[in-house]
Amino acid sequence: MDIPEESITQENVHMSQKPRRNFTLEQKAEAVRIVHQSGKSVNQVATEMGLTPSALRNWVKQAQIDHHPNPQGQLTTAERKELSELRRELKRVQMERDFLTAGAVSGGTPPAHCLKKAATFFARDSSDPMS
Repeated sequence: MDIPEESITQENVHMSQKPRRNFTLEQKAEAVRIVHQSGKSVNQVATEMGLTPSALRNWVKQAQIDHHPNPQGQLTTAERKELSELRRELKRVQMERDFLTAGAVSGGTPPAHCLKKAATFFARDSSDPMS
């Protein structure tokens, strides 16, 4: 059966997808606690709480890593957050270095494209307390 192309819209394509929900750390911890204390399977608890089993399974796995770090290189939630912040800071410092290097190479005046890129970056990142 052919569907006319003009009848396919963005709304029709995504009708079957549920909107993404955000959960607080407390909600995740409660769901993990229920899995551990109830003796029920992850699938049962997920169904009862209206969650996807894969999401709940990920929360249980991350809680295990957070409470019992292991030598396999898996990061705790705090370590993930720190890594993200360090990557953001590294990017900012690299851009500053590139900006200053471009100025030194061109005789003291950075090329216009460097100025534009730096202005865009610093305008977007102005809420960062490290700036």
